[in-house]
Amino acid sequence: MLAVTADRLVLATRNEGKVTELRAILGAAGVAARLLGTDAFPDAPDVPETGVTFAENALLKAHALARATGLPAVADDSGLCVDVLGGAPGIFSARWSGRHGGADVDAANLALLLAQLADVGPEHRAAHFACAAALALPDGTERVAEGRLAGTLRYEPAGSGGFGYDPILQPLGEERTCAELTPAEKNAISHRGKAFRALAPAVRELLKD
Repeated sequence: MLAVTADRLVLATRNEGKVTELRAILGAAGVAARLLGTDAFPDAPDVPETGVTFAENALLKAHALARATGLPAVADDSGLCVDVLGGAPGIFSARWSGRHGGADVDAANLALLLAQLADVGPEHRAAHFACAAALALPDGTERVAEGRLAGTLRYEPAGSGGFGYDPILQPLGEERTCAELTPAEKNAISHRGKAFRALAPAVRELLKD
């Protein structure tokens, strides 16, 4: 596979929180390409997450955006995996309450999970965020990297930063939730940060300056 010349890289997400995070993470990792969210391409398809793993879903989205735009694309699929729930919500994290997308859905997902775990003691509230990050080129070339952030679940949300389940996961060794960390602090330890930093060398390798 030869590297391609591309000064633009599509981020296969319409989640503005993720777009902001990924721009910061990839930029800090030395990816020079201009990073564009999916909203910059109004005709880009919404991709059903029909995979059964985070990696499968990330690749589905990255390949779909690469085909639709003719540009290299990166995508991630991530979620919260709760030990006492056998790893759920997992790949269903974004639609745990039965819907998908939007701040109101984030709040509904979080509220439902907290209700389900209301009687679970502190010693059984271990959980981790998992992320698979994928790169796809228009010719079908692909790369995947993964990361995770271990922690425990609070009984009540805390913090106004981040998105999704950030207000209830307290990383190991921390006294704050992910939503109480600064963006830089979160990116330094997060599952998404680890996955995309691991993917960054492949992005730099396959995209010529």
